[in-house]
Amino acid sequence: MFRHLLCTQTHTCTAIFRPVPLYSTTFRLKLNRHYNCGQMSSSNLISDYVRKASTRLCNVSGHMTELLEIISPNPTLHVLFIPGNPGIVNFYTDFLESLYEQLDATASITAIGHISQTAKDWERGRLFSLEEQINHKIDFIAHELQSSHIPVILVGHSVGSYISIEIFKRASPKVNYFVGLYPFLTLNAKSYKQTAIKKLTESRLLCFIFSLFVTMMGLIPSCSRYIVKKTIGSTWSDTAVDAGCSHLLKYHTIRNVLFMAKTEFQKFSGAPDWKFLGAKQDQIAFLFGIDDHWGPLSLFEEISKQTPEMSLSIEKEGHDHAFSCTVAGSRWVAQHVSALIQKRSSTL
Repeated sequence: MFRHLLCTQTHTCTAIFRPVPLYSTTFRLKLNRHYNCGQMSSSNLISDYVRKASTRLCNVSGHMTELLEIISPNPTLHVLFIPGNPGIVNFYTDFLESLYEQLDATASITAIGHISQTAKDWERGRLFSLEEQINHKIDFIAHELQSSHIPVILVGHSVGSYISIEIFKRASPKVNYFVGLYPFLTLNAKSYKQTAIKKLTESRLLCFIFSLFVTMMGLIPSCSRYIVKKTIGSTWSDTAVDAGCSHLLKYHTIRNVLFMAKTEFQKFSGAPDWKFLGAKQDQIAFLFGIDDHWGPLSLFEEISKQTPEMSLSIEKEGHDHAFSCTVAGSRWVAQHVSALIQKRSSTL
C-alpha cells in the first residue's frame, strides 16, 4: 500500500481543543454463538453489540461498487466511511467492527469502496479520477441514504478525508459531522516518498511496468499470501493480508490506484479550502499521526491556526498511516472516533 509507513512509538494521544476521552466505558461484550430465540433479551443485546461486517455489491450510477456494512437494528445515526487510496473496503473490516461495538450498536455503518478498486474488473480497464470518485460517493448518498431520517456522519481516511470534505460541501444538509483520520489534504514538499510516487504516476510506461509486476505477484494464489506477508504486509493482520491478496494484486485495481493518485497530486497543489473549514469547524475533527508524511504535523499546525475552534488530535501510540491493517491500530482509532461521535451526538 502506498500509504504504509512506520511511526515513532510513544504512548499517549494529545488532544488540541475540545479534548474527548479516548476509551469508551462500554464493556466489550462477547458474542455467544449458541443462544436461541427463546432466551432472554440480554442475548439479543449481545448479538447486537458484536456483529460481523458483511459485503454487498451495489450499482451506483452504473458502477458496480463494493460496500462493507454493519446494520444496527435500531440506529440513531448512520456512519458513512470513505477509504483512502487504495479504496478497498476490506482493509477496514477490523476497524468498522470495532467502531460498531464502541458505539454500542447505535449506528449503522457503511464503507463504500472506490470504483474499479474491486476484486473483479467490472469497468473493463477504465480508469477513474479523484473527481469521479467524489461524484460517485455523492451519488451513493443521494440514492441510498437520501430517504433516511437519521443523521449521517462521515469518517474519512487519508484522501478519503478530502473526499469527505467535498461531500460535506455538496451534500451538507444530509451530513451532520465529519471525522478525518490521518488526512491527506495537500502536498508535502518535504516528503521524498510523495515525490517518488508522483513521478511514478506521471509516467505511463512506469505505471504499466509497476502494475504488471504487482499483478504477477498475485498470479499464483498459493504464493501471493506469502509474498504479501513478506513485503508490504509484514505487520498486517490476517484480514488485511486477505484484502491485499483478493483485491490489491489485480491489474485493474493497481492501475486505478495509480491513476487516482496522479489526479490527487494534480488537485492538491494548492491549500485546503480554509473558508469552508472555518465555517464548519464545529462540525469537523481531525486525527493526525506523529510521523505521517501524508498528513504531516505542519498541516496540523496550519489547521490549528486557520480554524482555532476545530477539534484536533495527535495519535502517539505508534500506529501508522495504514492503521486499519493491524488489529491494535483498528481498535485504538475506533475508540477515538467513537468518543468523538458520542460527544457530538450528545449535543444534537
